[in-house]
Amino acid sequence: MEAFLGYAIIFFARVLDVSLATIRTLMVVQGRKVQAAAIGFFEVGIYVTILGRVVTSLDNPLNLLAYCLGFATGNYVGIILENRIALGNLFAQIIPGVDKKEELLKALRENGFGVTVIVGEGLKGSREIFNVVLNRKDLTKLRKIVESIDKNAFLTINNISPIRGGYFNAVKK
Repeated sequence: MEAFLGYAIIFFARVLDVSLATIRTLMVVQGRKVQAAAIGFFEVGIYVTILGRVVTSLDNPLNLLAYCLGFATGNYVGIILENRIALGNLFAQIIPGVDKKEELLKALRENGFGVTVIVGEGLKGSREIFNVVLNRKDLTKLRKIVESIDKNAFLTINNISPIRGGYFNAVKK
């Protein structure tokens, strides 16, 4: 029983430390210095403590197994947490079908999205391009609107770090 508890501690500590690393990396990429530093403090504390426990007991392969399983699971959990938190901003570029562009534009704006329309030149002539800057947590809503109106629209998404200005409305879920 005591050995099992040791393996569980190693496993769950590693899940926590790797999940924190995933969130910390997101904070670093987004320039959230204070949050990244605070998370990093706890992350490395857990990491060093658990690594020390495993390294001092290399004669027990189950400690290493728990450590490795914790690492793998931590990556999975970290990605799930990161997707749920959904911090940051995105840039969406939508090229709607010619017959759906007005309806899509109206629906996006009615749902609180700021849309800038520009004209681009494609293989088959001029096309309107909708540029939308949005909060990452609103991506699902944007996709549903686009897919419900124009299943053939070309949609690209990029992570961005806005410098200043722009239109961000609190999009209602």
